[in-house]
Amino acid sequence: MNKFRSLKKSLTCLVLMGLSACGLEKSLAPAELDSLYAAPLTPPSEPLQVYHLGHSLVNREMPAMLQQMAGEGHDYRSQLGWGATLKSHWEPDVPINGFEKENAHAKYEDVMTVVKSGQLDAMVLTEMVEIKDAIKYFDSPKYVRTWARETRASNPATRVYLYETWHPLNDPKGWLARLDEDLPRHWEGELLAKGMAHGDTGGPVYVIPAGQVMARFVRLLDEKGGLPGLRSREDLFARNPDGTQDHIHLNDLGNYLVALTHYAVLYHRSPVGLPHRLKRADGTDADAPDPETALAMQEVVWEVVTSYPKTGVAQRS
Repeated sequence: MNKFRSLKKSLTCLVLMGLSACGLEKSLAPAELDSLYAAPLTPPSEPLQVYHLGHSLVNREMPAMLQQMAGEGHDYRSQLGWGATLKSHWEPDVPINGFEKENAHAKYEDVMTVVKSGQLDAMVLTEMVEIKDAIKYFDSPKYVRTWARETRASNPATRVYLYETWHPLNDPKGWLARLDEDLPRHWEGELLAKGMAHGDTGGPVYVIPAGQVMARFVRLLDEKGGLPGLRSREDLFARNPDGTQDHIHLNDLGNYLVALTHYAVLYHRSPVGLPHRLKRADGTDADAPDPETALAMQEVVWEVVTSYPKTGVAQRS
């Protein structure tokens, strides 16, 4: 009788709420997920055409810095919003908050127009944070799957990436603790494991592990008691107009670190030796890290990228 009631309850859940709400989504086991990344990608031989789809943790400065690092031939377009979800970028009836302001620049181009052109070499997706809320309320794994399928339907050779971000510095659970926990639990265990479980995304969705790079670099910063121009993790983040700490958005130094991470993953090249004096998207000089600090950033990026197979980059032996 109890088994019958349990079955009846499960069937009722499926009818009324669907698979996702009942916790029965198809999902890859960790070993199955890892197996998708057993063989690294072939490094690109030409400059890339990249699309950045997301929100203000992409921002305007980071892709502009990446373009300068990559050099002549690299180009990009983007579509952003305030705290925008992957769902909002896909569904025409879901508003993208801040759309007009975030996309008022020359590098904006409608995402669907670019995808359907088939000219993309790399699509970089990211999801809103709080990541748990994105998964619970906005079907994140479904839209990772949807965007990967749509992108590769137009060009099967396009590489699709998930840009792992971070949570506010003042997260009650602890900023580093969240970075340590959220990668396997949410970014991998939900977005990737469920997003690719149906085997119809045309290949793996690779990871740009910016959150992990920031965690590794901040731990180095803490161990050394600071580096030239950087005393603590807060020095990677912006300040509000009134001078108070912005706990989520990066300043030029933070954007430099994240741009290095994108460069290393997308181009399969060590960022060690890249220039550290760059321009912002509007052509003004970005605040540059001290050369010693820039080198430390570059080395940390390559260490993380070449010790995490889901980047698609060949790993250190």
